[in-house]
Amino acid sequence: MITKRTVLITGSTSGIGLAIAKTFAAKGHNIVFNGLEANGPTIAAETAAEFGIDYLFHPCNVLVPEQITDMVAQAVAKFGSVDILVNNAGIQFVSPVQDFPLEKWNAIIGINLTAPFLLTKAVWPHMQKQQFGRIINIASAHGLVASEFKSAYVASKHGIIGFTKTTALEGAPTKLATK
Repeated sequence: MITKRTVLITGSTSGIGLAIAKTFAAKGHNIVFNGLEANGPTIAAETAAEFGIDYLFHPCNVLVPEQITDMVAQAVAKFGSVDILVNNAGIQFVSPVQDFPLEKWNAIIGINLTAPFLLTKAVWPHMQKQQFGRIINIASAHGLVASEFKSAYVASKHGIIGFTKTTALEGAPTKLATK
């Protein structure tokens, strides 16, 4: 028998994130949907109805730390915990390094690396208290190899792999796992 868990997935109203949400929903888990699409609440509601699960939608912009804190607080208030965190939201921009706009660099690092740190930090105490938690950080092949013109994306994906390894070591004594 599978225990019903609460799964928070960033960027879960489209693309890979929505596919991840549907996979967890198919197993009967509660889903905390997150996305910036205007029809995000509808996507979340329709997906929840399709699989007969309970859900919460939060339009958190992961570049805003206070919104991250609020999303986690609302999830814990509604479900009692966040058992699984999937840091999926991500962006990229392609440009030679000498032309790479600073605002694009900051946005990519913010969404792809800083947001997973802040989300992990927000759910960590709840996971430690319950002696259970899983954190899944989405990288890509660019977490292992580089491609030209993708300096910020490659840096963020290398960073998320290093961050994942660090949190795995820190979480091991309390049975928290990161992948």
